[in-house]
Amino acid sequence: MAENQALAEAMDELGFSQAGLARRLNAENEALTGREGRLTDRDVRRYLEGSTKWPHARQRVCLEGVFGRSSTELGFVPRGKTVRAPTEDLVHRRTFITATSGTALTAATPALTRLGMSDVHRFHHEYVQILEDDWRVGGSRQVEGGAVELSMRIQSVLSTGTASPRVRQRLYSLGSDVISTAAFAAIDAKAMTRARAYLDKAVTFAGLSGDSETQYHVWNHLTMTAGQRGDFVEGAAAADAMKVLHIARRDPVHASLAHMRNAKALARSHQRSGALKALAMAKKSFARGADGERPAWIGFYDQSEVDGLSASVWFSLGDFGRAEYFFHRALSGIRQELVRNRALYSAHLALAQASQGELEMACATGRRAYDMLKPGSGSKRTTDTLGRVRKLVIAASSNAPEITSWIERSRQWI
Repeated sequence: MAENQALAEAMDELGFSQAGLARRLNAENEALTGREGRLTDRDVRRYLEGSTKWPHARQRVCLEGVFGRSSTELGFVPRGKTVRAPTEDLVHRRTFITATSGTALTAATPALTRLGMSDVHRFHHEYVQILEDDWRVGGSRQVEGGAVELSMRIQSVLSTGTASPRVRQRLYSLGSDVISTAAFAAIDAKAMTRARAYLDKAVTFAGLSGDSETQYHVWNHLTMTAGQRGDFVEGAAAADAMKVLHIARRDPVHASLAHMRNAKALARSHQRSGALKALAMAKKSFARGADGERPAWIGFYDQSEVDGLSASVWFSLGDFGRAEYFFHRALSGIRQELVRNRALYSAHLALAQASQGELEMACATGRRAYDMLKPGSGSKRTTDTLGRVRKLVIAASSNAPEITSWIERSRQWI
């Protein structure tokens, strides 16, 4: 009989072999950190034999994520503690089922600490700092890793603390927003596998939160990952899911962004009339939006972003002149702190100019776009767009000194 009988029984319930659990834990680690774990069946055997009584923090978070139980419920013993039998209340605790995956996840765990709104505010302050770093730098691994680490700490306190339903809901919502920020950093870095893994985790948190705005946030990023994969049908479907959520029906700004995501998906799938209709609805909804308190993450969506996304729609429809006009409008109004977005839209402006044969202008704009990127920026969306500009300029076969010089210099960007 295994020394850790609780873990053995949990493995039996889900049909895990030792090697199978090791593989699942490694996948969970990759979803959380972007790096595949290195556990083997030997590590799982140590868990079962009791030679590893209290795994490292990251291993505990992964175990709790796989089984939906706290580490102590899985038979592990904190250092300096003794094992206590589970109480009747813990045996019959309330379990939430996520609407998207159907996975049962524990919502209450042994009371090591009592969580309150001060914990929510503390985590939220860290989250906003990460969000602001993303706006400045773009998809760097530092931003991504910071968001992953914060989400793991939120998941850990949820697994080891008690809280009122209101506080627990806020923490699940915040956990979803934080890991969604990691997903967006991966999107900006065009690391699609990592982005999708983070969003799978965000879907779980959002389902547990029961909050439509949190669910909206996840669907927003799912439209973007679908677009990067070229799956515009899924992108349009995710945008449709955004539109029917309560937050989009209540707030015109959220409705506007949902229509804009839909417009872009339809434009990229060459559905011109549908794209233009969605674009018109996005602008109309945004015009009705009043100032008010909204989540920090959607703060980027202002008039300049409406213009920038409108430009992207027109570019996808092949109207490069109109796209250039709206990219200029976006850049004239973009806020100072949105450094990455300014660089990204400058790169797209250069692409619109190159697509119209305005080669010297495109070279100058592309150079400014690259110079805007902060050191350590991981915005591959920006550098890949500059790569597309470079291909168009090279294909034009111009011998103008300014252009040949730019071609040589831009080699380091790509």
